[in-house]
Amino acid sequence: MKRYKVFIIAAFLALFGLLTVFMGGSVIFDLFGIRAIEGNYVLFVVWANWICGFFYLFAAYGLVNQKRWTSKLLFAAFFLLAITFIAFAIHILNGRIYERKTVFAMTFRTIITLVVAIASSMIIQKRRSGSSDSTVSTLSS
Repeated sequence: MKRYKVFIIAAFLALFGLLTVFMGGSVIFDLFGIRAIEGNYVLFVVWANWICGFFYLFAAYGLVNQKRWTSKLLFAAFFLLAITFIAFAIHILNGRIYERKTVFAMTFRTIITLVVAIASSMIIQKRRSGSSDSTVSTLSS
């Protein structure tokens, strides 16, 4: 994959992470009156998203620097979101209050995280195998 495409994905992850950390932190710590705006938020969903925001920020760094742990971190974020989504579904089925927008947001976030995790895994695997092949061919010449 072209280097600029890797930077685009990493920039998306960084922006998504910053937005997630800001919005989640604003709800958790009641900054800027965000709690009132958000309505019937579900606190454990906000916490999971906030944690994933930090995962996205670290993953952006890891992707740019071709760190092997990047895709593992993003898959961990995906599994955290998937477990949170299941718990959120149980929350809804038990008749507890929630915002409909949270269902859409969790669906979007979970799918995006899985797609980026798979993409980062392919990018890093391809780059690592490509760089090791060039090193082997250089040594054997």
